[in-house]
Amino acid sequence: MPRIEIDLNPVDFVTIGTIGPKGQRMFHLQAGKEDQLISLTIEKEQAWALSEALKDLIDDLDQKHPISTYGDISKMDMDLREPIRPMFRVSQMGIGYDEESQMIVLVAQELPQEGEESSVVRMWCSRDQMRALSLHAMDTVQSGRADPRQNGRLVYYWT
Repeated sequence: MPRIEIDLNPVDFVTIGTIGPKGQRMFHLQAGKEDQLISLTIEKEQAWALSEALKDLIDDLDQKHPISTYGDISKMDMDLREPIRPMFRVSQMGIGYDEESQMIVLVAQELPQEGEESSVVRMWCSRDQMRALSLHAMDTVQSGRADPRQNGRLVYYWT
């Protein structure tokens, strides 16, 4: 059994945000339902990969299982909520679609420690929420350093 297993079904909100200055930002995946707030630490590359995977999944769903209308995702509050106390650092994430509920599930799993089971958080979200998360995550990743290849290092040039 996992140390912690949480199902937020459905979430009231889901977002990705950062804390800290450019070059030292900590990325957080956060979701909440009623009075339960879950914050997880993720890597910048995980935020980018999640954004791309969600975009591809939603595009496929829109073709296979069209829905009549989407809400206005520009009005969704994508800010992190306080307090930000990460439960764990995410080692892997997965996404899936439940046809019956028409919900997308995001599964975040912790890297297990020696001899322990990993913790798991499942976040059940609407397409609107996931489309907003995909767009917001990409914006958040791109709002860092102008040249992410520098990755905080000093670059020398010789002529």
